[in-house]
Amino acid sequence: MISLVICSRTGDLDSNFKRNIDKSIGCQYELIVIDNSENFHSIFEAYNIGIERSKGWIISFLHDDIIFHTSEWGLYLENCFSRYADLGLLGIAGAKIKTKMPSAWWDCPEEFKTIHIIQHKNDKKRLRFTGFHEHTTEEEVAVIDGVFMAMRKNSTFRFNEKMNGFHNYDLNISLEQIINGNKIMVTKNILIEHFSSGSINENWFLSTDEIHKLYSNNLPVNKANLSSKEISELEFKNGEKFILDLYRSGLKKLAVRTWKELFKLQPFSSIHLRILKTLFTN
Repeated sequence: MISLVICSRTGDLDSNFKRNIDKSIGCQYELIVIDNSENFHSIFEAYNIGIERSKGWIISFLHDDIIFHTSEWGLYLENCFSRYADLGLLGIAGAKIKTKMPSAWWDCPEEFKTIHIIQHKNDKKRLRFTGFHEHTTEEEVAVIDGVFMAMRKNSTFRFNEKMNGFHNYDLNISLEQIINGNKIMVTKNILIEHFSSGSINENWFLSTDEIHKLYSNNLPVNKANLSSKEISELEFKNGEKFILDLYRSGLKKLAVRTWKELFKLQPFSSIHLRILKTLFTN
């Protein structure tokens, strides 16, 4: 049996969503809905409650604003976790590299993103993303996106409740799996449609800074076979982007602190002068 855990913002699920799951999953399942309509739980707490209640050997964490376009996707999950004994986490979007400098999972070159989804954007555009090598259906990655995650049930895996809010829970559970020696994979055998786009706001920046400090000793994660030089270049690029985004969002103190960490990576880079001019002359 598969346990489906959903943190609901309304206390109940749309009937069409439940019908879509029932018609598409193709196997026995239980639906565990955590009522968070009063915003009582962080996403980390809500998902841990779901884990405690679950009875299935696979737990899938779903957003409540998706539909499935794949038939018998639950049977595929069972087959996939049976085939890969070391598979800990499976998703439909992710990246093969995660830098130590704070960044979103998608902040890496396009060739290192692995994704299969129909995504609705804030401007109401509907886009289909497919980034896979031609002859593969599953690819190993460093981290996955939280819109759809399936995890082998294990008594030791929990979301870190030291984190607050609703961001970076996917990075959290991805890194916990990596630390424990398990594989993370993205598949193109499950297609979902996601009707909302995530928001990058002050809470996201603060959460992203916090989780990168929490896992500083475990980063970077390199599943792309990048050289040390290539990783260093990406670290610097992500660090600069994060600093400038912090500044534009009014988080100047955090931007300065992050710059000090970036300076340690390449102290003689001419880019530092440009960053400092932005931070202190505008």
